[in-house]
Amino acid sequence: MITMIGGFFWLGGELLLPGMAVLCSDWKILQGAITAALFLLSSYWCCQLLFPESPRWLLATQQLNRCKAELLLFSRANGIDTGDDFADRENLFTDSFWEGFPRPRYYSFCSLFRTRLIWRNALILGFTAFIGCGIRPCFTRNLMVLGSSITYFLRAGSDLLACIFLCITVNHWGRRAVLLLCTILTGFCSLLLLALTQYLFTAVTIAISVLGSLSSHAVVMLSIFFASEVLPTIIRGSGLGIILGLSLLGRASFPIIVLQQRSGFFLHHVVFSSFCILSVLSLLLLPETKRKGLPDSLRQGDSLRRPPLLLQATQDAVPLLSHGKPRADYNPDSYARLASSTKKMIKRNSTNGQDNKALSNDELDLANPSVNYI
Repeated sequence: MITMIGGFFWLGGELLLPGMAVLCSDWKILQGAITAALFLLSSYWCCQLLFPESPRWLLATQQLNRCKAELLLFSRANGIDTGDDFADRENLFTDSFWEGFPRPRYYSFCSLFRTRLIWRNALILGFTAFIGCGIRPCFTRNLMVLGSSITYFLRAGSDLLACIFLCITVNHWGRRAVLLLCTILTGFCSLLLLALTQYLFTAVTIAISVLGSLSSHAVVMLSIFFASEVLPTIIRGSGLGIILGLSLLGRASFPIIVLQQRSGFFLHHVVFSSFCILSVLSLLLLPETKRKGLPDSLRQGDSLRRPPLLLQATQDAVPLLSHGKPRADYNPDSYARLASSTKKMIKRNSTNGQDNKALSNDELDLANPSVNYI
């Protein structure tokens, strides 16, 4: 949810950028205004109340003292009286989770390479985000016939529609299914423009370009959102930083081509279209995180498994042995009567056995009459 909110703030910044450009009237003043606004983020680093540390990350990395301090800060900010014994208890988490007092454990991005599945999921999502940002100039180029300002707002509007589409569909269809759908749609639009641009009408080309721009932005946003759920808590920040860096690297590919006077644009289009097809195949290896808890440790992250591609809702109750065709000579009533007859026969045999045992005892008494006199 926080990732999607960040995406909406990103779109808000893109929509405000033309207004700031009109007010500044010079790119140097605009650059200075944007840089000055970025300096305001330093207040988050200076003031702990504005941007506190995550207690979940502190608990996952075994920093218990800082975790207790953050929880106490949250409780006081919410007006909850926890008492004086909350901050003084030394065994608040020790008795419940660990034996003794643990030492803090810190993890880096290199810890991914010691896992079995997490590094593969991060690589696939980073590759998909790189493709989604790198292929967008292939769609933007066809929109330049409408003018630079219309193209900019049309692209921002498609980004907004992509975010709304993700908010509606991701919780119903699942992360992997929607990401696979958007990637297939992006590759299909790219291949259409690559092969049929000179044979299509201008309106059809613009429509395909808008659809491709919408789906490519959905691929980037969902890749980042998916990575925030797949990566464990202990390395989620560094993993998301690498994936965001790969997406910005794909975004920087188009300015490099522009500096070369668009001499390699066709090759750029072909390469990213091929990468998009390869990404569709690799997305099938990702797990599904819908309605699942966030992993905290590397072991929990490796426990995420990909579901079958064509799993039906009724296949979970399939028996171990398949039912064959019913036999023609099978009659449930006959078997029921047979079972009741068998029970009666067993009961009758047990009764006869008790009678025979009593009779044998009487015969023994008659054979030894001296026993009775004694």
